[in-house]
Amino acid sequence: MSERPGLRERKKAKTRALIQKEALRLFREQGYAATTVEQIAEAAEVAPSTVSRYFPTKEDLVLVDQFPSFLDALRAAPPELNPVQAVRVAMLQALDGQTPEERADSVEREKLMLTVPELWAASLENIRRVLTILRDELAARAGRDAGDPEIRNVTGAIVGVIWALWFDWAKDPSKEVAGELDRALAHLDAGLPISRKDQSPG
Repeated sequence: MSERPGLRERKKAKTRALIQKEALRLFREQGYAATTVEQIAEAAEVAPSTVSRYFPTKEDLVLVDQFPSFLDALRAAPPELNPVQAVRVAMLQALDGQTPEERADSVEREKLMLTVPELWAASLENIRRVLTILRDELAARAGRDAGDPEIRNVTGAIVGVIWALWFDWAKDPSKEVAGELDRALAHLDAGLPISRKDQSPG
């Protein structure tokens, strides 16, 4: 009797997560450049070809994210929410679904993307990919063309705010990222006002 598709997919997801977990551990312990695919395969107890099947390039081991389904949450967000509000709800829902271990892995990936020169070009391509996916989703929600300048602008603003926070998080993992993200997107939704500090009486 063949396995149910759901079970097969869960097994694949488990294998994928294990490979990435072992890769991140080895990158942390011996450095990105010094770690080989063969070493990662041995640590994960799979064949090198299995690593390559799940992660076609070494860079993908860092860039491919096991983040909970943000896109599903975004698609399920109430239609009356504007783009920033919808992303805010979806991001918080996705973060709530992360385990402490998954959050630690996210920090590890961000550190690698910021500090390993071999990953910089791939990181830029990853940002472009994220922008494209989010732009398409927001365009679909609004019933607009993905090339619409307003869709482009709001997508760029959202991604810019999130990435700025992610960079800070990678430098200081003690930050409470869900709360920081909620405040950052609320600030964007309010139009990015900059309040003046109270001036002391002269």
